[in-house]
Amino acid sequence: MIQKELEKTFRGKKILVTGGTGCIGSEIVRQLLKYKPNVVRIFSNDEDNTYRMMHEIDDTGTKMMHEIPDRRFLIGDVRDKERVLLAMEDIDIVYHAAALKHVPLCEYNPFEAIKTNVLGTQNVIKAAFNAGVKKVISISTDKAVNPTNTMGATKLIAEKLIIDANEGKGSKETNFASVRFGNVSFSRGSVIPLFEEQIRQKKPITITNPDMTRFMMSISDTIELVFKATLLAKGGEIFILKMPVVRLGDLVDVVIETYREKYHYKKEDIEKKIIGLRPGEKMYEELMTESEAALAFETEDMLIIPPQLVMPSINYAVSDYPNARNCKLSRYSSRDIKPISKNEIKKLLFSENPSCDSS
Repeated sequence: MIQKELEKTFRGKKILVTGGTGCIGSEIVRQLLKYKPNVVRIFSNDEDNTYRMMHEIDDTGTKMMHEIPDRRFLIGDVRDKERVLLAMEDIDIVYHAAALKHVPLCEYNPFEAIKTNVLGTQNVIKAAFNAGVKKVISISTDKAVNPTNTMGATKLIAEKLIIDANEGKGSKETNFASVRFGNVSFSRGSVIPLFEEQIRQKKPITITNPDMTRFMMSISDTIELVFKATLLAKGGEIFILKMPVVRLGDLVDVVIETYREKYHYKKEDIEKKIIGLRPGEKMYEELMTESEAALAFETEDMLIIPPQLVMPSINYAVSDYPNARNCKLSRYSSRDIKPISKNEIKKLLFSENPSCDSS
């Protein structure tokens, strides 16, 4: 059923993906190919990955991007208001995935994070109004919940801008919503590619704290959440996928076991080194606060947080979402959820071939 709804939503449409050559953005583009949009614009400030994606081929040897009648690779930055306005001209749906995401880099370059994650999001909002876009789905992160670092704080403000855009739009019809992710396996910034490289070079694996826990999801689950949010969003919501929790020490053991075989090492050849938490890093992650949980709805696989702001134009009930009920959770934190086993971690991580560039 959902495939038919997605086909109806995307077929013949004009779609822009900011950060379109990144892990999430590029996979959104790949999955959109199934639904025959008329136009896909891939907007990125990364020239190297743009070139790679232009020449990406599928299993048959066909260049994947040739399946789109009108495909455009646009070099630009969401910080550049005029460039965003041009990129969004005549677009129906926007996926806003462009962001600075690396916690330590944002800690030491805070205003750069503000310029991309906050001012860049505001540029996307203004351009969407100007272009008469129908729907904008913004990609957020668990770091935005009770943030302790610059990256999380800027993404929280970006969420607030997206929510407020629904009230401040006047007579314009654009709907804005956000999705929050946990850690996406094999994405850039994920520890898994880092661990693999350390094993390949026979260097010690650097572990912040083995008891640290994180929400973990596969790239296919990530895109499923994005597309479900596209179908359900009425404006101002935050959508969260219910996802498993992974203990870092267990994750390290699974990665070592998998890659030591690949590189023909013995288990005792791989050293572990505990380095402590990095600046701005938490022991546990959160995807929903207590105050959000009090208002939230849930389905079997998703949490839906309506706007906490009092907005005359926005007043959603649980009946507005198929198969939803009032949320029974008091919060959604990795502290409260039993981590999955090592066998379950291995299945989660390696049951599909990761399509993200993890370099």
